Amino acid sequence: MPKQNQNVWSQVSRYTGLAFILPVSTVVGWVIGHLLDKLFKTNFLYLVFILLGAAAGFMDLIRTARQEVQRDDG
Repeated sequence: MPKQNQNVWSQVSRYTGLAFILPVSTVVGWVIGHLLDKLFKTNFLYLVFILLGAAAGFMDLIRTARQEVQRDDG
């Protein structure tokens, strides 16, 4: 496979991964919060962890986007 095709496929895989970061981090936050709610017999921790998961997903998206911009500029 020529080097340019490998580069294209590596970009496709990188950007496809970006599409999954936010939903997966939000679901992981919900699962952790739900389990902690069951453990501590509360009913609000799932909301806290959903927000934390979403924030972590956005932070990772922003970090990855910055790296891509720097890679394109350099």
